[in-house]
Amino acid sequence: MINAQKIANYPFLLRVIIFLLILAAIWLPVAAPIYLLVKDSNLATILTMGLLFVEFLFLVRRWGKQVYGQTQLLKSYGLVNTRQNGFELLTGLAIGISIAFTLFLVQGLFGFVAWQNSDNLPRIIAEGLLSALGVGFAEELVFRGWLLDELQRDYNNQISVRANSLIFALSHFIKPVQAMLRSWPQFPGLLLLGLILVLAKRNCQNRLGLSIGLHAGLVWGYYIINIGELVRYSGSVPDWVTGINGNPLAGAVGLLFLSVLAVGMRKMSQQSKGL
Repeated sequence: MINAQKIANYPFLLRVIIFLLILAAIWLPVAAPIYLLVKDSNLATILTMGLLFVEFLFLVRRWGKQVYGQTQLLKSYGLVNTRQNGFELLTGLAIGISIAFTLFLVQGLFGFVAWQNSDNLPRIIAEGLLSALGVGFAEELVFRGWLLDELQRDYNNQISVRANSLIFALSHFIKPVQAMLRSWPQFPGLLLLGLILVLAKRNCQNRLGLSIGLHAGLVWGYYIINIGELVRYSGSVPDWVTGINGNPLAGAVGLLFLSVLAVGMRKMSQQSKGL
């Protein structure tokens, strides 16, 4: 029997493996029947992923109390119920969706894409917002919350940031080999996005609001444009310019926009340190 308090002294990788094994042990017995009994694969995925996140939240609270002796571990991750954090979330949401639309507007000016009308746009906007907030909240709490906290317990800031960005990018390739090979061009973009989201958190005194909002805003903007079929690629430039398989993260234009955002976050970080 492992003494829970001793786990705190284990190295980073071993702690993470133990955490994930416990999470899998409490998730699989419930998730497996859902996959077997629910015929709609999309509904089954929504139910099981929702269950996984709820159990993650439960486990994090237990992990904090029993392993680290911390009763407010989620707060230490940056998940705080304050007006400032809410304002930062809305700010990030506005920045994210603005960047997503500006990226395609610029491509439209250069003739890379053509804009077109879309049916059911209000419904798509509402659905996209809910989906994006869910993705942003879950991924930021996992990667910029739990994972970053575990890294910082063992490593300095520079190593923690780089490792966090790398793991974030690699986690998006946990899929069948063919799908992984198709989507590999987006790896640099995901790596850069991971760095941006860590900087966003650090620029706000380690609150998660800005990073959640920024992540959600980017997802929301792309959801509206992609699901709403608001643009049609002209084919006037190679896919590596606009994004391979229509994914802006896998294109030069998307990388350019992310680079500008990264520079902005970096300057913001330097200014906050100078105050």
